[in-house]
Amino acid sequence: MASAPRKPTDGRRARIEALRKEERRHERRRKIIYASAAGLILAGVVAGGIWAVTSASDNGGKSAADIAGVQTFGQLGRTHVQTPVSYPQTPPVGGDHNPLWLTCNGNVYTKPVPNENAVHSLEHGAVWITYNDKAGPDDVAALAAKVQGKAYTFMSPYPAESGKITLTAWSTQLVVDSASDPRVDAFLAEYVQGPQTPEPGAPCTEGLTP
Repeated sequence: MASAPRKPTDGRRARIEALRKEERRHERRRKIIYASAAGLILAGVVAGGIWAVTSASDNGGKSAADIAGVQTFGQLGRTHVQTPVSYPQTPPVGGDHNPLWLTCNGNVYTKPVPNENAVHSLEHGAVWITYNDKAGPDDVAALAAKVQGKAYTFMSPYPAESGKITLTAWSTQLVVDSASDPRVDAFLAEYVQGPQTPEPGAPCTEGLTP
């Protein structure tokens, strides 16, 4: 029997809210944050790769939170490129990407967004929710309510995806059939700025906003 979905802790909520306030009021501190966190980011990349491979091989593709159906994809490339990238997953879960991230500060996009910019947002710790034409208006509205006002999240239609609704974090993905599936909230709680994030604390504002 699958364990109950993990609920966000007060500490996680406080951390996300602090990040959101930091982006709004202290934009000029980002260079300082990057400089002081450089060592931590490098360690996070190594630890993130080890975590992903271990999760996929030892836990049957489930996450550290044991959310049923979560797939992990191991260590991925992170090179900045100016050309289109052919990704093996649809939607992509990571890999080489555009130097400019997609604005991911609770944004609800009503048209498809560029893969290469969205992948950069995943690198920053965002969760990307996508859906195809099988998702009805009620599902889309419910998903939008979960994203709006939530830092490090964004959503967009993705007509080419095979699953009805897909939640994607860096090197991590879950497909569900309904916005009311409790795993949606569990995934957001675990992977928004979660342990898989290669660049924790990197910005989700002032990026590409198509």
